[in-house]
Amino acid sequence: FEPSLIADAALDAFDEAAYFPDSVVKEKASGCQRPLREAIPAIRGQIVLEGESGIGKTMFLRSLVKRARRVVVYLPAKKCVGGVLEAIPAKLHGPAQDPAFLRNLIYSGALDICIDGLNEVSADARAKITGFVESYFKGNILMSTQPLEWTPPATAKSYILEPLTESQIETFLLSRKDSLPDDAQLVGDAYEQACRHYLTTTLDPQQSPEALAAMRQLLSNPMDLTLVAAMLARRETPDLFRLQQQQYRIMAKDYREKHLHEFPLRQFAGAVYQMRLQDEDALPVGEFAEELQCMERHKMAVSRSLDEGGKSRTEWHFRHDKIADFFVVQAFLGPDNDKPEKHLGDTRFRGVYLQLARLLPLDDARALERRLIDYAADTQDHTVSDTFIQLLRSRREENEGTPN
Repeated sequence: FEPSLIADAALDAFDEAAYFPDSVVKEKASGCQRPLREAIPAIRGQIVLEGESGIGKTMFLRSLVKRARRVVVYLPAKKCVGGVLEAIPAKLHGPAQDPAFLRNLIYSGALDICIDGLNEVSADARAKITGFVESYFKGNILMSTQPLEWTPPATAKSYILEPLTESQIETFLLSRKDSLPDDAQLVGDAYEQACRHYLTTTLDPQQSPEALAAMRQLLSNPMDLTLVAAMLARRETPDLFRLQQQQYRIMAKDYREKHLHEFPLRQFAGAVYQMRLQDEDALPVGEFAEELQCMERHKMAVSRSLDEGGKSRTEWHFRHDKIADFFVVQAFLGPDNDKPEKHLGDTRFRGVYLQLARLLPLDDARALERRLIDYAADTQDHTVSDTFIQLLRSRREENEGTPN
């Protein structure tokens, strides 16, 4: 059953060259920092890996699953909304689906479990997962999540995946030269030269300390750096404050040229918003087949062929939750929109609020900032408000004409 157990990890599309193995983690309890691959060399015991969107959590989990010599099941948290023990049998057949058999395997540590994206499910679903982990305290279970206000399993050790340092940023960008897009205009030495020039300009120490810190923060995320690398290779100038929007514009231009009409952004965004509400992961291919094919060409979506009982079908997924958040946020924009107020405490929309800090008109962003501060004061939940404030502050720096 191994292929079925790890199907959601999509290892056939996992590019080892695209994975950056030199990230560092900080143990939450002690504050001690260690290289990630030393701190978590395998799925042993119970571990929570926390980090911002795009910082490499899922890539790390997939790399562990690919290298694993033991039996592993990889589960997106969205597939565990009915319970973890209920999600695993869906990947099995016959006697192996027996709950008692599975419980024994997990409790004895014979079946390792990865659960990815705890922040992408509701609080109730997360509570079920936490209860499961604490019940099987001898099991080997690795979980990932973005920052959120919750009580992790008491039996688990927590690590925070740290942003890339300035030297790692350069190393990461240069390491992309072997996995550039097919339409890259700069390759080899020319690409490396473009990267060094871009970093020298963007991280110019002559700019204000606040602006420099903002640029370092924006460049410290591997997902965003991958986009920067692709744009530099195409001779484009990356807009660090609106990378997902820039990627969308490039894709939408290609779509318009091929289909002679605009990408149906409003309808697509509405469908993705409904997916988020229902904890669904697969995109609606029947309604948006042409759109998904164009998004796949631009590394925004990926298709997977699944074999279910001898029948083959294709599923489409966003390549990353940052891309999904970009489309969800379109459903939050516009006058008289109650969605920003409606989902303040819903961790599934954290990435959406962080994008709103960049995309809302500045006065509206400031009003939302005040509402988030009030919410944080009332609930002691600062997982959205603090980062929102930082992003809005860097946007003010940009608007005030700080050199970058």
